[in-house]
Amino acid sequence: MITVAPQIGFDRFIQLDWVTAALRVRAGLSEMQELNELIESTHSGEAAKKKTRTVLNRLWLEPKPELVEFADRGVQIYRDAPDTLTSALSWGMAITTYPFFGRVAEIVGRLTALQGDCASAEVHRRMTEIYGEREGTRRMTNMVLQSQANWGAIERTNNGKRLVRKPKSVVKGQKAVAWLVEACVRYLGRPVSITGIDLLPIVYPFELIEALGYAVANSCHLELRTEGGGDQVADIKGRN
Repeated sequence: MITVAPQIGFDRFIQLDWVTAALRVRAGLSEMQELNELIESTHSGEAAKKKTRTVLNRLWLEPKPELVEFADRGVQIYRDAPDTLTSALSWGMAITTYPFFGRVAEIVGRLTALQGDCASAEVHRRMTEIYGEREGTRRMTNMVLQSQANWGAIERTNNGKRLVRKPKSVVKGQKAVAWLVEACVRYLGRPVSITGIDLLPIVYPFELIEALGYAVANSCHLELRTEGGGDQVADIKGRN
């Protein structure tokens, strides 16, 4: 039996202002020309421009068919409340679109949970265990770490050898919080405990200050149910 290594997909350093520009285009708040000019001013080669556009398309401009409706709801949240953190919305799209991005985030979140920092070498080791000792795993892990640093999640110190958590960014608004919870459920592929959502490594850069049970219960796309032992969990509504 031949084991196929998981696909990486997220293979570029992506700045938050590029992703925000793509979100604003999708929301109808700016023109595509503005995003093109931003890419032109920050990229020197045509291949680099094309690869960056591919990632931005997947995140906001042309999501995967199964994520179009989810992305549209994220865009609407931004339209209704432009002060919503673009980093939180783009993080939600990144973990649902690119499992590689999500896995790096999950590992960093877990390793930095106790002391607030970790060695980047440990992240690379664990990603290699998952994705194999193939060309690109280390380089693409670095791309994601560099991107997450630019998005305000971590600081890379000692020439990138250590990763330090930055203070959490507060995500406000029931709809934004419920949408990000849904992103976690989609990434994990299973229900998540309401009491454990704040502790999920996958969303380590964010603090969800809304009453989570209330936000989930009021979502049209999530359901709140009680499992054995009285634990309340959030799941995608209607999923078998």
